[in-house]
Amino acid sequence: MKRILIIEDDAVIAEVQKDYLEASGYVVDVAFSGDTGLQMAMQEEYDLLILDLMLPKVDGFEICKQVRSAKNIPILLVSAKKEDVDKIRGLGLGADDHISKPFSLGELVARVKAHLARYDRLVGDSQQRMPKDEIRIRGIRIDKLARKVQINGEEVVFTSKEYDLLLFLTTHPNWVFSKTELFEKIWGLDSLGDIATVTVHISKLREKIEKDPSKPQYIETVWGVGYRFVL
Repeated sequence: MKRILIIEDDAVIAEVQKDYLEASGYVVDVAFSGDTGLQMAMQEEYDLLILDLMLPKVDGFEICKQVRSAKNIPILLVSAKKEDVDKIRGLGLGADDHISKPFSLGELVARVKAHLARYDRLVGDSQQRMPKDEIRIRGIRIDKLARKVQINGEEVVFTSKEYDLLLFLTTHPNWVFSKTELFEKIWGLDSLGDIATVTVHISKLREKIEKDPSKPQYIETVWGVGYRFVL
């Protein structure tokens, strides 16, 4: 049975969400402060996190950042604010979704089910059995020892930096990286050059791995933030 952690300082809202999710077949724990929620999220095993942004002691952004650095579970952000900047910041820290208050409990459960199903399908048992020197994500297979890549069973040739960029993104799925961060990771802090090369290389990667580069299914642009590789 799937375990969900709700981190919400409004006890009434948290208990209503808990009751509704439990009625849908989930095991649900609740934390009413950021520090307690962060401790529970890091020390225990949960399948999904529902995280309010405005929390006492430790806010939702910091919790999202720390949990995402350690665990690959769906993170659903909840906020009373409707500003896009909060949504963009949360997604940039690795959240999978954002929902604004007030929202229907039916919508909450639907999103929870969708994200859990997605993670089960794309990150589940098949990935746990994956050899350490191999990455398989949908139609992409990367042999790290041979530095070779197959797309839907056919080997595709990548330049050194294209390969390094693809490997970095696939080993950090669902994380959003800015162009500057990617430039520093792949080309190095002391490299001379223009971070615009990141955009060029992302475009080249899409041409090689995407069925339709104009509608990417792997490398997603998070407007105003950067890029992330979607599982």
